[in-house]
Amino acid sequence: MWRFGGTDVAAARAQVEAALDAGVTLLDTADIYGPDNGESFGAAEALLGRVMAESPGLRDRMVLASKGGISMGVPYDSSGEYLASAIDASLTRLGCERIDLYQIHRPDLLAHPQEVARALDDARSAGKIVAIGVSNHTVTQTEALASFLTVPIASHQPEFSALETGPLFSGLFDQAMTRGMAVLAWSPLGGGRLAAPEDARARAVVALLDRKAEQAGVDRAAVAYSWIMAHPARPIPIVGTQNPARIAAIGDAYTPTWTRAEWYAVLEASLGEKLP
Repeated sequence: MWRFGGTDVAAARAQVEAALDAGVTLLDTADIYGPDNGESFGAAEALLGRVMAESPGLRDRMVLASKGGISMGVPYDSSGEYLASAIDASLTRLGCERIDLYQIHRPDLLAHPQEVARALDDARSAGKIVAIGVSNHTVTQTEALASFLTVPIASHQPEFSALETGPLFSGLFDQAMTRGMAVLAWSPLGGGRLAAPEDARARAVVALLDRKAEQAGVDRAAVAYSWIMAHPARPIPIVGTQNPARIAAIGDAYTPTWTRAEWYAVLEASLGEKLP
C-alpha cells in the first residue's frame, strides 16, 4: 500500500475489495506511506481506516500489517517512547483495535534492541499488536532483536526480485527458514526495472521471464512473482499495483512452474555470470 492514496474512498475500497476477492489476505501498509505521494505522514493508513469504517466487514477478511520506526527528518526512531506513540497513532488512523503484524520499518542504530523489544512486547501484551516482524534488517540485527523478545519474530521484509537477489546470499533466507519466519518481498518487480528494462542485465532477465510467460500464458509480472515464490523460504511478493484489474490478476502467479535449470538461468542472468 505504498502508493495507496488520494481522497476517493470509493476507489480505494474497490482496490481493497479487488485484492480480497482475488484471494490476497495480507495488506501491507506503514505510517510513513504518504509523503512519497505528496500527502501527509500516515495518509495511507488513514485512507485504509476510512475504507474499513465505511465497510467494517473488510477488516475481518484481512491480515493487517503496518510498520513504524521512521520519523520524518530524523530519520529513524525505535526508542521505546516513540514506538509506543507510533503504534497508538497507527491504530487511531486505521480505526481499529489491533494490528496483526507490526514491523520495525528500518533499524534504528541508536536504539538498543532490548529497548525495542520491550516496547513491542508491551504493545503485544496490551493487545495492540499480534505478531512482530522486521523490515530491511540484516541477519545479525534480527538476531539481536529476537534475543530480547518474549515471542519469535514472525517475518522479514527485504527487497527481493529477479534483479535484487541479496537475500539469497546474505543469510536472510537461511535465517527465515531456520526460524520459520515469513518473508515478505518488497519491490518484486525490481522497482519497475522488470517492466521497463534499461540495461543489458535487466534485458537478459526479462527475456527469460518473457519466454516463461509465453509458455505459461500469463504476463511478465506473474512470472516475476512466481520466480520469487519458487524459493523454499516461500517468499510472499508484496504487489504494489493500484489498478483493480491488475490486482485481480495477482493469482496468475501460481500458474508458472519452474525447473531448476530455468530458475537458475534467471539468477545467472541477474548476476551476470555463471554459478560455479
